[in-house]
Order: sequence, then C-alpha cells, then structure tokens
Amino acid sequence: MGMSVSDVSDEYQTAINVVPLVDIMLVLLIIFIITLPVMTHAVKIDLPRATDAPPPDVKSVPINIDVSYNGAVLWNNSPVTPTELRLKIKDEAVKDPQPEVHLSVDRRAKYDSAATVLFAVQRGGLKKIGFVADASGAL
Repeated sequence: MGMSVSDVSDEYQTAINVVPLVDIMLVLLIIFIITLPVMTHAVKIDLPRATDAPPPDVKSVPINIDVSYNGAVLWNNSPVTPTELRLKIKDEAVKDPQPEVHLSVDRRAKYDSAATVLFAVQRGGLKKIGFVADASGAL
C-alpha cells in the first residue's frame, strides 16, 4: 500500500500496485499445495496383462447364483446349502477356462447374505464375477 508523506498530493502515483496480485497468487499457491496431495493419491489395482495369443475358442457356461430375500442360495436355479456351494465352487475353479459367475441378489436380501456368497466365490478361486441387476436397476 502506498502512502504519501508530503503535503503536496498533486502528483500521480506512476507505479503499479502489485500487493493485490501477490495476495491472490499466494492464496492460489496455498490452494494448490493443499489439493495436490489429494489429486495424486493412487490406488493400486491389478490390471490384466496383454497377450498376443488368441483367446481360446472354448466357451464355458456361466454359473448363475441367486440370493433370495430370506438368504437362500440358488445355484443355476436349484437350492444349495453353504457346504454344497463351497464344493461346487471348488469343482468349477479347477476347470481350465473358468466359468463366469453371475451373482444376482434380491433387493430385500440382507447385505450379510450377499457378502457371504461373494466371499465364498472369491475364496474358492473363481476370478470372473459379475453382478446382475434387474430391470429396475437394483441388485
């Protein structure tokens, strides 16, 4: 801020006042310093590797697992117990082209029921898991 000490105020100040510009630049610098670590936060993911080999022609039939509102699990439209589910998952996990798992959960089902089935599929060794939504968009 410029102040005139003399009594004569007829002179115009010819210098540009850069204090507001410096204030704005310091504020922008502080904003960038604060937001930069947030923007550069990285999440490690395991991406598939590209190969030159053509995909195998053998197509496997997808497995449909349904979780009903009361927690009952259906394997391709037939009810299974948790023990049978684990055994079937282990049998399917050893196949060379692993089948896809299509998991469909009723919207009224408890989260615990769906999470238990999803954990069993993942723990059993099946890698291709997809979620199927109904027409209304809910799982």
